[in-house]
Amino acid sequence: MDAIIKSYIEKLQDYNLIMPAWYDDRKIVMLNQLKLPKEEYIELRTPEEIAQAIKDMVIRGSGAIALAGIYGVLIEVFNSKGKLDRLEAIGNLLISTRPTAVNMHKTVSNLITSLKGLKPDEALVEVQKLSVDIMEKQLEVERQIGKNGAKLISDGETIMTICHAGGVAGFGFGGRTLSIFRTAVEQGKDISVISCETRPYFQGARITAWELKKFGIPVKLISDNMAGAIIQKNLVNRIITGSDRIALNGDTANKIGTYLLALAAHDNNIPFHISTSKYNVEPRNRTGKEIEIEFRNGSEVLYIDGKNISVEGVEALYPGFDITPNRYITSIITEAGVFTPPYEKKLFEISRDI
Repeated sequence: MDAIIKSYIEKLQDYNLIMPAWYDDRKIVMLNQLKLPKEEYIELRTPEEIAQAIKDMVIRGSGAIALAGIYGVLIEVFNSKGKLDRLEAIGNLLISTRPTAVNMHKTVSNLITSLKGLKPDEALVEVQKLSVDIMEKQLEVERQIGKNGAKLISDGETIMTICHAGGVAGFGFGGRTLSIFRTAVEQGKDISVISCETRPYFQGARITAWELKKFGIPVKLISDNMAGAIIQKNLVNRIITGSDRIALNGDTANKIGTYLLALAAHDNNIPFHISTSKYNVEPRNRTGKEIEIEFRNGSEVLYIDGKNISVEGVEALYPGFDITPNRYITSIITEAGVFTPPYEKKLFEISRDI
């Protein structure tokens, strides 16, 4: 029943990937990103378990969440033996886990639409073919983003980034940002990275640093509130960050703290780039003001490893993302090319080609 997806997963072993999740004998094996840099894996056997893993940030990053969405649909079709009665409800459940993650929304919706009306035997085959096709295309997206972005980088540069937009936030090659660093190094360029630790989940400290080490790229860690001073002291040549959603005018939603980096870069005449896929362009959002920002539980700010770091009874706020206005973005790097302002016409064109 699962010969197509099994064969493809075996093929991926030759790609030198850092995979966030994969299919293995009627279950999904997922790297628990909350535990990194310690490498622990969990096994998920239902779409509900996959949805909970997305919600709990066991898996995170726009590409990886889309991958989890694919696996949620795949496992539902397998578990139901090809019956699609619950598929739309499962799709809504997966989409509801991260409202800002437009890549996952589009991927899941398109996959479910393609399966509608199929007989059980047909659905079991088609869900595998479609899943493999999406994964292969997304890996090529990461490679192409890497090639396009690496053209901007000169030998000897130091680049700052925040959060993590790498292999385990994508489909395994290097995601939306680390694919650029990885490609630059593969081209023979001597680069280094400064990674902001990225509170409250420390993705920069735990995941970006871990992944860059695996790729053999020198990295230095700073706390988020050091970024302005580091930029001011001319210790950075450019900033490249990922994104979870881009409005039609180029306003960008990314991990909280990105906006402050863009302001500091602008004030110090340092290029600030967004690296993303055209799948993250949402033409229904004309400006960043229309992007829904996910407010997460304030306890995620107050507790580290189960210990309260503040005063008992104090409340905390946690907007998961902020909006960087297009006027602070030097260019947007995508698999379709590198775009400079004004963005609206160019982003509209590439968003239609999905």
